[in-house]
Amino acid sequence: MNTLSLLVFGPALLGLLLLFLPEKFGKAGKSIAFLGAVAFFVIGLQKLWGLRADPSVLAPERFTWFAVAGLPVEYHLALDGLNYWLVLLTLFLVPLTMAATWNSLKQGEGRFNGLFLILSTGMLGALLAQDLLFFYLFWEAMLIPMYFMIGVWGGDDRRYAANKFFLFTLSGSLLWLVALLMVAGKAGSFNPTLMATAAAAMPFGTQCWLFLAFAVAFAIKVPLFPLHTWLPDAHTQAPTAGSAILAGVLLKLGGYGLLKFAIPIFPAAAQHYAKPMALLAVIAIIYGALVAMVQRDIKKLVAYSSVSHMGFVVLGIASFTVVGTQGAMLQMLNHGISTGALFLLVGMIYDRAHTRMIADFGGVAVKMPVFTAFFFIVTLSSIGLPLTNGFVGEFWILNGAFTSGFQWGRLYACLATFGVVLGAAYMLWMFKRVFWGAENPDPESGTHHLHDDLNLREIAVMLPLIGLIFWMGLRPGTFVAASEASVTALLKEVQAPAPNMITLAPAAAAPAHGTEAPTPEAGHVEEHR
Repeated sequence: MNTLSLLVFGPALLGLLLLFLPEKFGKAGKSIAFLGAVAFFVIGLQKLWGLRADPSVLAPERFTWFAVAGLPVEYHLALDGLNYWLVLLTLFLVPLTMAATWNSLKQGEGRFNGLFLILSTGMLGALLAQDLLFFYLFWEAMLIPMYFMIGVWGGDDRRYAANKFFLFTLSGSLLWLVALLMVAGKAGSFNPTLMATAAAAMPFGTQCWLFLAFAVAFAIKVPLFPLHTWLPDAHTQAPTAGSAILAGVLLKLGGYGLLKFAIPIFPAAAQHYAKPMALLAVIAIIYGALVAMVQRDIKKLVAYSSVSHMGFVVLGIASFTVVGTQGAMLQMLNHGISTGALFLLVGMIYDRAHTRMIADFGGVAVKMPVFTAFFFIVTLSSIGLPLTNGFVGEFWILNGAFTSGFQWGRLYACLATFGVVLGAAYMLWMFKRVFWGAENPDPESGTHHLHDDLNLREIAVMLPLIGLIFWMGLRPGTFVAASEASVTALLKEVQAPAPNMITLAPAAAAPAHGTEAPTPEAGHVEEHR
C-alpha cells in the first residue's frame, strides 16, 4: 500500500476492528486506537515533512476505479499546496485529542475511538481526493462517524444536535451532487480541470446557479451565516473529542472545498458573488462575536467564536487577492490549533467540575495555575495578539480585503476589524470571570470541585499546541510557502480588480518545481522579517 493510501485507509481498517471489540476490552481498544493514530502521524510526518517546499513532487496515486453512467471515476489521491498542511494538521490532532480526552468517556471507549479513526479516514480522504466524485464520497462518509459520536456519547440533547448536524450537511450535499453530476455529464469526467472547461462553455446564468449549489454545501460546513445554526448545538452536545476535531479539521473542509473546487470550476461566477460572500462573512464575524458575548456556557461561547473566526476565512477567500487568500489558508490552520486547544481545555475543566457554566466558576487561577497559564496563552491566540498565530492570519485577511480594489473592500475590512475588538471583549471577559473573579460560594459550584491542576499527560498535550501558536505567529512563512504557487495559479483565473501579489513565503524558499516565481512586474515583494 502506497503512502497516501495507507494514511487514508489505514485508520479506517483499524477503526472497523475496534468497533467489533467486546465492551470488556474497551480500555485495550482505546490504547490500540491511540498507538495506531500515533503511528500514522509518525509515518505521515516522516514521509511528508521533506515535501513542504513543493508537496506536488510526491507522485499521485491514480487509476480508473469504476464508472457512473459512463463517466469514469478515478481513484486519485495527491498532495498539493492547498491540502499539505491540513493533512498534517489532521494527522497531528487525532492522537493529540485522544490523549487529551483519555479519561473523559466512561463507557464504549473502544467503539468511540474506532469511530474516531474512521472519521480520520473521511477527513484525510476528502483532503487528498482529486477526483470530484471521489471527494464527494469521503465528504459524505464523514457524516456517519460524527453522527454517532455526537448522538451516542454527547450531552442531554445529543440526538437533536446529531440529527440537526446530519440533516444540514446532507441537504447541502444533495443539492451539490445534482450540480456536480450536471457539470460532469457535460465534461464526460469528474476531473475538476475538465469540469472547469465544460463549465466555461455554459451560459453565465447557468454557471452562477451551479456555483451557488457548490458554495452552499461548502458554506454549511464552514459554517457561514445564516447556515451556521447546527454548529453551536453540535459543539455543545458533542463529547470533548468530537468538539475538538470538529473545530480542528471538519470546518476547514468547507473553506478548502471553495478553494479547491468551487472557485476553480466557476471562476467568473465566483467573482460575481464576491460581494455577497464577503458580506455574509462580515455578518458572521460580527454576529458570532455578539452572540458569544451573551453566552453563559464556556463551550457554547467557544462554539460561537468559531462562527466569527471562520467568517474571517471566507472574507479572505472572497477578497481574491494573494495576501487575503494566503491569510485564509493560515487562518484555517490557526483556528484548528487555537480553537481545538480551547475545546480541549474546556473539556479538562469539565471533567473535574462537571459544569461549564461561567457563573459556577471564579478563582480558578488560585487552584489551577498551570491550567490558567495554558488557557491564557490560547485566549491571547484566539483574540489575535501580536506574536501569536491569530494575529498574522487576521491581519493578512484584513489587508487582502482592504487592498482588493473591490468597492466594498475597505468598508468590509473596517467592519471586520470591529469583530476583532468584540472577540477580545468576550474572551477576556470570560477569562477574567472564570479565573480571576470572585469564587462562587455555593459548595456545589464548579470551583469547589477543582482540587488538582493539570497532570503530566495533559501538560504534554498542551505543550505542542502552545509551541505551534508561537511558531505560526513568529514564522508564518513556514506554513504558507507550500500554498503560494497554488494560490497564485488559482487567482490567475479569478482576481480582484487590484490584486495584491505580495508573496508571503520566506525569501529563502525556492519556487515550486515547474512554476515560475512571480515577476517584479506583478508586484512581487518579499515578506518583511
